[in-house]
Amino acid sequence: MKKLFDTSSYDCSKLVTKTYSTSFSMGIKLFSPKIRPAIYAIYGFVRYADEIVDTFHDYQQKTLFDEFEQDYYKAVERKISLNPILNAFQEIVHKYDLKVYVQDFMDRMRMDLDKKEYTSKEEYENYIYGSADVVGLMCLRVFVNNDEKKYNELKGYAMRLGSAFQKVNFLRDIRQDNEDLGRSYFPNLVNGELTEQSKAEILLDIESDFAEAYKGIVLLPLEGKLGVYLAYRYYLRLLQKIKRADCNKIMNGRIRISNSLKLVLLTKAVVRYRLNVI
Repeated sequence: MKKLFDTSSYDCSKLVTKTYSTSFSMGIKLFSPKIRPAIYAIYGFVRYADEIVDTFHDYQQKTLFDEFEQDYYKAVERKISLNPILNAFQEIVHKYDLKVYVQDFMDRMRMDLDKKEYTSKEEYENYIYGSADVVGLMCLRVFVNNDEKKYNELKGYAMRLGSAFQKVNFLRDIRQDNEDLGRSYFPNLVNGELTEQSKAEILLDIESDFAEAYKGIVLLPLEGKLGVYLAYRYYLRLLQKIKRADCNKIMNGRIRISNSLKLVLLTKAVVRYRLNVI
């Protein structure tokens, strides 16, 4: 039965999410059960695309990416794929009309195969839009269940939150991006190095994104509000930890949030949600 195959496909997307991100998995569990499969499907797809360009260095990455992209197009056209990640995702693409966002995302992932440095603000913002903002927009379409009025009301906030998350990731992973991947995303680094001035500029930009994004979180439908709020609190705390670290530590390490602190943030988020103070 096709329904059984589809169910197993969504289960595979859920497994990918749990395997690659305990934090994101924690947030999805706080979503309404009726939207969780769609968010798992989105995460599974973007994670596989990202893995190809970031991890599979001992393989023909361009060929793998080309094949993955073509298999995606076939899945959307046929409305089925024997790749369970693509099979689940194509259904969500059709249900929530995500094609334009997926194309922008894949274009930016392809850039990671060759482009190593972003030297202007325009290049930097263009990359962030396609690699992160559009993922937030995909999720938003799920949260509002294709309500165009609500989507347009929250679209700008969702993009700011996606930008904030991505910029925090760039700061957290700056050493790995630099040493392992040879990439430099921030255009205001000095000879590839983070200085106190460039750090302050980056932090101010991210804090502005977070402040604006929060205005949208409070307006989200109940089905997605708590999970998004938890992700917001987690990344905000990570940013605060990065802010306290000196540039040398940021450039030569990887700042993390402990599992115990994640549980504290989860508890506080649930309490605030139940008290209706988000």
